[in-house]
Amino acid sequence: MMTSVDTDLIRVLADPLRLQIVTLLARETLCTTHLVEETGAKQTNLSNHLRVLREAGVVETEPCGRFTYYKLRPDVIASLAGQFADLAEQARTAADNKRACP
Repeated sequence: MMTSVDTDLIRVLADPLRLQIVTLLARETLCTTHLVEETGAKQTNLSNHLRVLREAGVVETEPCGRFTYYKLRPDVIASLAGQFADLAEQARTAADNKRACP
């Protein structure tokens, strides 16, 4: 069984600011203003990163008056973690497999 890891999602999460946003949203639902305060990023930059995370399905939005709150979708993170867990299990079971050189 060949395990495939979602490389598009890894690319999305590979950006340090996006990973910081995901880490913050794992703790609580935050609006853009909170995220600007926590990360020190400019709002336009932060909004672009939030759009990427939203389009990748990592976060979802929740309108609240004139603010938009962002919430992490734990199922997406759990799915990626499961893919890595499967990959690790494959490596454990294949540790003694060695293909002979021609």
